[in-house]
Amino acid sequence: MNPHAVRSTSPITLFRSIKTNRGLIYSLIKRDIAGRYSGSVLGLMWSFFNPVLMLAVYTFVFSVVFKARWVGGSGSKTEFALVLFAGLMVFNLFSECINRAPSLILSNVNYVKKVIFPLEILPLVTLGSALFHLLINFIVWLVFYVIFYGLPHVGVLLFPLVLLPLALMTLGVTWFVASLGVYLRDVAQVISTLVPVLMFLSPVFYPLKSLPERFQAVVQISPITVAVEQTRGLMYWGESLDWRLWALYLTVSCAIAWFGFVWFQKTRKGFADVL
Repeated sequence: MNPHAVRSTSPITLFRSIKTNRGLIYSLIKRDIAGRYSGSVLGLMWSFFNPVLMLAVYTFVFSVVFKARWVGGSGSKTEFALVLFAGLMVFNLFSECINRAPSLILSNVNYVKKVIFPLEILPLVTLGSALFHLLINFIVWLVFYVIFYGLPHVGVLLFPLVLLPLALMTLGVTWFVASLGVYLRDVAQVISTLVPVLMFLSPVFYPLKSLPERFQAVVQISPITVAVEQTRGLMYWGESLDWRLWALYLTVSCAIAWFGFVWFQKTRKGFADVL
């Protein structure tokens, strides 16, 4: 295969690579998911227990210990848990990919040495694995909602559409950070510090409207703010999707995804030399 074609920054090249390597991507996602739970007694069941435990702990800490109540809600602990967990699902998708990004290439050195291996698909594998865990979280959320409130709002069907811009943005950032992590090993430390900060600077534990206006503008800069707010609005409050805001979010996400891919393709030729 022509090395210049492999390093092409054209979106067409990316789509062609995804189409050609879709079987490989699927196999790597399965291996990545299975590898997390290999050797454990419960295996994949941990993917169900972890979100349930996380939901219980956050609910206890915030609604029982701190006696927090969701602004504009009924004040019940069940409501707080479901609204909080909806935001956490979105954040966890982003954080799982970004936390793994700095070591994504470093932990796959054997692939770097193979000229014909499509390194650009590795962030897609990470995203696919994160989407699997998000699906499990969504099922847990749905089960709890049905138990306490019955059938959810029909807007829940638009949840995948809300995730589309976030997924594209996450891909772009992952491509960028994965490449940067090869040349600057401190990136992993920076990311491990920034991600928790981002969680509290995003409306995960509170609604955006509860903040003073001067702080709302700062929080809106967060890459997950729109996704978190729209997810809650659709899944719990039954609000309609703000299509204008969604279109703007999608446009920005596509630009970030393209920038990240271009950066990755431009810098990948030096991976073998550094590693």
